[in-house]
Amino acid sequence: MANLIFPSDFEWGAATAAYQIEGAAAEDGKGKSIWDTFTHQKGNILNNDTGDIACDHYHRYQEDIALMKEIGLDTYRFSISWPRVLPAGKGKVNQKGIDFYKRLVNQLLEAGIKPAATLYHWDLPEQLQLKGGWENRDTIYYFQEYAELMYSELGDLVPRWITHNEPFVVSMVGNLFGEHAPGYQDYNKALQVAHNLLVSHGLAVDSFRESGIKGEIGITLNLNHVYAKTDSKEDQQAKDYCDAFNNRWFLDPVFKAKYPTKLLALYQDKFGGFEIETGDMEIISREIDFLGINYYSRAVVEYAEDELLKHKTIKPEQAIYTAMNWEVYPDGLRDLLIRLNKEYTDKEIFITENGAAFADQLAADGQVHDQPRVDYLREHFKAAYQAIEAGVPLAGYYVWSLLDNFEWAFGYSKRFGIIHVDYQNQQQRTLKDSAKMFKQVIADNGLTD
Repeated sequence: MANLIFPSDFEWGAATAAYQIEGAAAEDGKGKSIWDTFTHQKGNILNNDTGDIACDHYHRYQEDIALMKEIGLDTYRFSISWPRVLPAGKGKVNQKGIDFYKRLVNQLLEAGIKPAATLYHWDLPEQLQLKGGWENRDTIYYFQEYAELMYSELGDLVPRWITHNEPFVVSMVGNLFGEHAPGYQDYNKALQVAHNLLVSHGLAVDSFRESGIKGEIGITLNLNHVYAKTDSKEDQQAKDYCDAFNNRWFLDPVFKAKYPTKLLALYQDKFGGFEIETGDMEIISREIDFLGINYYSRAVVEYAEDELLKHKTIKPEQAIYTAMNWEVYPDGLRDLLIRLNKEYTDKEIFITENGAAFADQLAADGQVHDQPRVDYLREHFKAAYQAIEAGVPLAGYYVWSLLDNFEWAFGYSKRFGIIHVDYQNQQQRTLKDSAKMFKQVIADNGLTD
């Protein structure tokens, strides 16, 4: 392999989310989130796990930042727990919550690590869910007020802001498939939630501009490049529907101020549509400074007459799969990045999440030899490099995740971290081989022989 050296200003980082790592679920005035409620309802989460303690990052953030510094991270993406700073989602501010994030950010800056803050990584305050959650249009404006609070408290310290993480997952996995909080299975609800999330994104961008903060703001979408099983007309139609559902339903409003025509017509015919107020699409499509993308795998589809969206995904044989049963397909990252740059945006793109879960174990030598993850990351770094070579303005890469953590519906059964967390042994942290490899990549600013 020839040396693959990234641009000199390229940023290497790792990402986490508040509910997955913080713990301290009811400490220092924090209010309940929908995930606190959902995880305590028996049967929702594998092994009935909860995020009550998680990685105890709330108490151990200094240790975790020291590990980030040891690895050499340029930047760290974290999320703010909305109910930690506004226990009821609105109104009274919890100063202890604000102070925690100030300590976290100041410590990052002291370590020479650029903070990147995500405003919403799924932990809606339970008090707002009781009023209808994201289906209730009022939540859009509560989110804007929460965003304004965080800009005023942290805006002089945090140079990169992300409004929402994966609105697809919030709307569809939480409100259509029922696998995530709040656990509904209702198409109308899911579509209204998706729309309201996007409007709240646009208003948070407006507030950011009005604040005068020196920094950049964007949104993170989980996207997967879609491939048809064959070149047949039917399979191509299946690909188009899958791409509209997975990708364009969120990309098109943000960058083109419209929903995919064919899918919108189908939804309106089948479900009677959802409420779009005058001016909403203009708000959603406010100019952003960058696009964040989370990429884990591709989708391969074939035509399925009986399905509402005329497609079903298939699992290619002879492929390698992660512990999540997701195909390892680095070329999909390259293809996706090139497509986004060509069809949607010439702005900077950040890979805000990419990584893999494998069945990691502490070896007899006290180390974690996670060669499958080492291979996974190296191949995806190569794909990112190929995209840059093809002209994509890729500006940074956040590995998911810094720590093994609470993996939503899968509880603690899946390990995505480059740092091993021993939940049974006082939360002991151990750098995996993948973290050591990543340290070398950062030091070299790329892949070298």
